[in-house]
Amino acid sequence: MAQEYKIKGLSALDLKNGEKREVEVEGIENGKVLLARVGGTTHAMSSNCTHYGAPLKLGVLTPEGRLTCAWHGACFNVGTGDVEDAPALDPLAKFDVYEKSGAVYIKGEEATIKASRRNPNVKCAAQGQEKVVVVGGGSGAMGAVQALREQGFKGGITIISKEPNLPIDRTKLSKALIADKSKVEWRSQEWFDSASIATVSDEVKSIDFKSKSVSTKSGKSYTYTKLILASGGTPKALPLPGFKELSNIFLLRTIPDVQAILGAVGEKKGKNVVIIGSSFIGMEVANALSSNNSVTVVGMEEAPLERVMGSEVGKIFQKLISKNGVKFHMGASVDSAKASSDDGSKVGSVSLKDGTSLPADLVVLGVGVTPATEYLQENGALQLEKDGSVKTKETFEVEGQPGVYAIGDIATYPYHGPGGNGSLTRIEHWNVAQNAGRSVAASIAKPHVAPKAFIPVFWSAMGSQLRYCGNTLNGWDDMVLQGQPEEAKFAAFYGKGETVVAVASMQMDPVMSQSAELMRRSKMPSLSELRNGKSVLDVGLPSEVKI
Repeated sequence: MAQEYKIKGLSALDLKNGEKREVEVEGIENGKVLLARVGGTTHAMSSNCTHYGAPLKLGVLTPEGRLTCAWHGACFNVGTGDVEDAPALDPLAKFDVYEKSGAVYIKGEEATIKASRRNPNVKCAAQGQEKVVVVGGGSGAMGAVQALREQGFKGGITIISKEPNLPIDRTKLSKALIADKSKVEWRSQEWFDSASIATVSDEVKSIDFKSKSVSTKSGKSYTYTKLILASGGTPKALPLPGFKELSNIFLLRTIPDVQAILGAVGEKKGKNVVIIGSSFIGMEVANALSSNNSVTVVGMEEAPLERVMGSEVGKIFQKLISKNGVKFHMGASVDSAKASSDDGSKVGSVSLKDGTSLPADLVVLGVGVTPATEYLQENGALQLEKDGSVKTKETFEVEGQPGVYAIGDIATYPYHGPGGNGSLTRIEHWNVAQNAGRSVAASIAKPHVAPKAFIPVFWSAMGSQLRYCGNTLNGWDDMVLQGQPEEAKFAAFYGKGETVVAVASMQMDPVMSQSAELMRRSKMPSLSELRNGKSVLDVGLPSEVKI
């Protein structure tokens, strides 16, 4: 039952518009709430982001009442507490707040205040003829099915995923190599059951768009009225000698992949690990395995992530991970994998084209992914793009297939962020997939409501936390670096001409979140202004969203 609690050290609701303040709740150990004033009204809500627990006092509050977390870009509506942007799934709890007898009070339940969240309202007994089938069980699928129930969709929902688990927080696989599914599954089976969401572990083999039916490897068939394709990506293998034949060479996408890698490392560790690819996945895995192992990263670029981030920023990442003992062979090409002298079935070394031989007890490949659309490749009703992706409209509805949507790694869609101009792009970001799922859910549940625009957000763990927003699909030709890059404390602004199209930051919160909100409003400073020392944190946020 809700009770009245006094706010410590506050005699009046004296916040100014646009101000937020974390306050302590008397009578509750470690009890805190966040106060925020928007449009003349003060709101009280959970103090921490429901994604990974970041203090929301560090976030960005917009004039219309969006509160964006400084860490990973999760957005909440301060009026309702509802999630507006990924990656958070749980909304914030809201509390009545008022002045009384020279003090400020809130009304709420102790457990809810401590939890710093509320459970989304998804309980449902499916009814009617509408049936949504979701192919895939990743971020996009999770975002779609939860948002469907939150927005009042009462029809049937079925998730078909070839993974042997419920939808997971896949980011924890490469960043932390967590192999326990109970620690990475977003929701329990009981949660899905209460929401009348059927979860099927099976592989989709084909789709009959005319009869609206999905067929699986086990021989079963599922009919739909709306279809969401969210099958994700397939990690690329290396078509080089030894990589197909030898064991202890791993891809990373699923929980079994992590289990296999950790099994090869063993409890005693002390292994020679070769990571091929200096991409986000490769760098994250190198960082995660650096403790008590000898880890070497092989990359074709002159610096890690050079194509995306540039050489100057890439070398910051390299320096950070090198501090953990990771060695690098950059500007290098792989020739082959050689067998171990102790066990001819296992890898023993990796040979580079310059003649270098790297000892390897195990190898992890991080050389990119391709759209997982094998089940669509021979479908005459759908023409895939050259990279195997599915072309969609701005609503993520598939071209020429009404009621069919594609999201996440498989979707090529018109991008209207800065520098995009509607150009078709495919973005392999966790947040993009989940936000696209939420957008599709809105289109299905409320067909006449225009979907909300979002800016792509990405994060990575490479010795320090990287934040990133925007996209460089049309390239970038200049970059402005602010902060102290020699201390890995920086904000990098990537420009196409004078337009900032992407921002990367480390230890500069909330620069990324502020930049994402400015991008939504077409109010980012120019590259010249930033070069002359202007800070995005000094730029006011207008209410109007322009993208």
